[in-house]
Amino acid sequence: MATSNTIIEVNDENFADEVEKREGLSMVDFWATWCGPCRMVAPIVEQLADEYQESGLKVAKLDVDANPTTSARLGIRSIPTILFFKGGSLVDQVIGFVPRPHLEERIRKHL
Repeated sequence: MATSNTIIEVNDENFADEVEKREGLSMVDFWATWCGPCRMVAPIVEQLADEYQESGLKVAKLDVDANPTTSARLGIRSIPTILFFKGGSLVDQVIGFVPRPHLEERIRKHL
């Protein structure tokens, strides 16, 4: 569960409105409660959400178990998967746990 005030929870019902219809850069963390690597990347995602909020980054989390439609539509097969959307289009993805500098590089590349 997201603990940062700058991270929103998205689901099958609101994913299109919150992410795919948005103009700016969105980073979506696809995760599950039972996933160890997801718990490892969560604090990194929270830090980046807080630090890049003023730069226009929107960060969202989607629980793959509770939202199978969106996960299947986007081809999520491994978690954690972090997808980057810009202007509503998928522009980048990171699969598996990666260190903070790797995610930060992706954010800067697309901002």
